[in-house]
Amino acid sequence: MKSVLNTLGLLLITVSLATAQDFKKETDKFRKKYKDEFLSSANSPLKEADLPFLQFYEPDSSYRVIAKFEKSRGQSFEMPTYSGVNKTYVKYGKVKFRINGRKQTLTVYRSLSLQQLAKYKDYLFIPFKDKTNGDESYGGGRYLDLKTTDIKDGQLVLDFNKAYNPYCAYSDGYNCPIPPAPNHLPIAITAGEKKFGKDHQQAQLK
Repeated sequence: MKSVLNTLGLLLITVSLATAQDFKKETDKFRKKYKDEFLSSANSPLKEADLPFLQFYEPDSSYRVIAKFEKSRGQSFEMPTYSGVNKTYVKYGKVKFRINGRKQTLTVYRSLSLQQLAKYKDYLFIPFKDKTNGDESYGGGRYLDLKTTDIKDGQLVLDFNKAYNPYCAYSDGYNCPIPPAPNHLPIAITAGEKKFGKDHQQAQLK
């Protein structure tokens, strides 16, 4: 009996390690694509020499959660940006989830302008702030991207390991939406992208 239990224990450890490795590979793949997009985007604030200064938390599967989605029927409104230009969004819904046992809620938004483009017609947007802002992560908050097709049977996966900085974290002159007050989380999200390793002036000189 003891031998069987030992075998089962080793099997569970092996499965757990394999799952962790797969999660890390998935996160690393996402981050490589994220970095590559800076080099292919026409309006990118960064050059290849800047990419080593991008910083991230270690992949953490506890920040990949199943969230309950509740659809909204909100009217369009103007979301302020850090440049002072407003962007038009609608409230698409809310996601409710738990992080480290604590209940949290975020509002999901949809851009009316992007909705008109075929490439972004399914695009959803979650700008948020948390207790790491200004210390470990960018002070202006971070973003998560989703698609309408990610929502299945009233649920979706929220992976904060994929949280990224707006372009305003790297350079001035971009219209980056300011996360609305309802999306200010009262906890620290120690996952996703950290502060950029250069200041604006250093990045622009390269």
